[in-house]
Amino acid sequence: MERTNFTHYVFVTGGVISGLGKGITAASLGAVLRSKGQKISMQKLDVYLNVDAGTLRPAEHGECYVTKDGAEADLDLGHYERFLDTEMTQKSSVMSGKLFLKLIEDERAGKYGGEDVQMVPHFTGLIQQTIIEAGEGSDVHIVEIGGTVGDIESTAFMEAIREMALKFPGRCAFAHLVYLPWLGTSKEFKTKPAQNALRDLRSVGIIPDLVLVRSEKPAPTAAAEKIAMFGGIPRESVILLPNARTVYEVPLTLEDHKAGDIIARKLNLKPKKSDVKKWQRVVESATVAYQKTVKIGVVAKYLDNEDTYFSVIEALRSAAWANHVNLKFDWIDAEKIELEGVESLHQYSGLLIPGGFGARGLEGMVQAARFAMDNNVPYLGICLGMQMAVVAAARKAGLANAQTSEVEPLTPDPVIYIMANQKSKELTGGTMRLGNYPCKIKKGSQAEKLYGTHWIEERHRHRYEVNQKYNKFYEQAGMLISGTSPDGSLVEVIEMPELNFFVGTQAHPEFRSRPDRPHPLFNGFVAAAKKG
Repeated sequence: MERTNFTHYVFVTGGVISGLGKGITAASLGAVLRSKGQKISMQKLDVYLNVDAGTLRPAEHGECYVTKDGAEADLDLGHYERFLDTEMTQKSSVMSGKLFLKLIEDERAGKYGGEDVQMVPHFTGLIQQTIIEAGEGSDVHIVEIGGTVGDIESTAFMEAIREMALKFPGRCAFAHLVYLPWLGTSKEFKTKPAQNALRDLRSVGIIPDLVLVRSEKPAPTAAAEKIAMFGGIPRESVILLPNARTVYEVPLTLEDHKAGDIIARKLNLKPKKSDVKKWQRVVESATVAYQKTVKIGVVAKYLDNEDTYFSVIEALRSAAWANHVNLKFDWIDAEKIELEGVESLHQYSGLLIPGGFGARGLEGMVQAARFAMDNNVPYLGICLGMQMAVVAAARKAGLANAQTSEVEPLTPDPVIYIMANQKSKELTGGTMRLGNYPCKIKKGSQAEKLYGTHWIEERHRHRYEVNQKYNKFYEQAGMLISGTSPDGSLVEVIEMPELNFFVGTQAHPEFRSRPDRPHPLFNGFVAAAKKG
């Protein structure tokens, strides 16, 4: 495709039910267009009245993704980054609450000059302005609209993108994701929900250029033909998307059905042959059966929704592929370890403790970290997982009351604490470190060997820090502080050099891992687990 001097827009909407994988589909479409030489940007517009995703329950919505500039965002941004191999920004994730807040603040500041402030044109205009600003500098800006068509909350968003197609003729395309249920009693697929979803979309003035049909199992072409006929859409624009062997197969499926070419024609872009060799290699790595399997225990506290740790598992998978091993992982309830002990942990070739907040399950995590220390089991601690390893090390060195002040604010030995210059802000919600921060790695450390450099940058999302007042206890336990902030005041990476692999990081390295390029810490962790 030829590069252009102005931005084109692709709007991705969903129908029938939520949770169909709209984010993965949108990201895959972006990957296909990028493979055709286009500069792609992406954005998620969510209909929730929250200002950002930081206050959403992980048990319901999955992980809170963090961008490099500190936005707390929907997990779909993780899909965007992994599929496009780029970094999103605060402009990439917008919720209704953030827009309404700006609208009201502008009205209070008199920016509307006494006008009646209404959903149309003021709120819809703000949505459009947000889309346009986020897409600046891109050839194609892909916008995923959260929720499903017909939701009360999404009405203004649908109107906004409908108007954009009128304002920018020839520069807007629409892709709609629907669901095709299978009825086991009658042994047939039912197209009626998809037809209704398309009718709902037409009722708001939008006719999709591409219809993507999700199903649990492969559906017959007759189903696609029926959806095309009743939806008034060309048959070639209806693409069946049954469950894939791996999510990274979706770009190949879209390319096989020429989804990129369909969008290119709609946007008046000259087509160019795609280069999807990268995705072919990824899918081959993800689906081959390797001779060896590593079994990882993930000791966690949010187990109601596995998507809570989506990026962690994707990082583990990519590391397993790079090390040519099959990955088997079990979720281990940290509270169960508190009650039953660590005996069940002997079966794992590696233990990983991810991030989290609050007191629940922390003692179980401390016990798991201590088990890894005492039994030389490869260990990777992420954020909270690093902090619990520090608590375990301090107790091992004889500091029996070592604790995090998140659990016991008045503990006599707060090895994890809020620094003095942050305490005045403790109740304001402004104490978290969010986004990318630099880190100085100790020369000759295992961390330096893993990263291949002594200066790194990683993403953060936390409030509490390691208290260096107790450094002598960490050292007595065999723990080395191998990474700090440039001024040395904040602990970023710890390790136990005498063990095969015991590394903790205050950051969230999972956010920077890619399917074809695993993060160094995950890669090293799986490599150590492989050695057994």
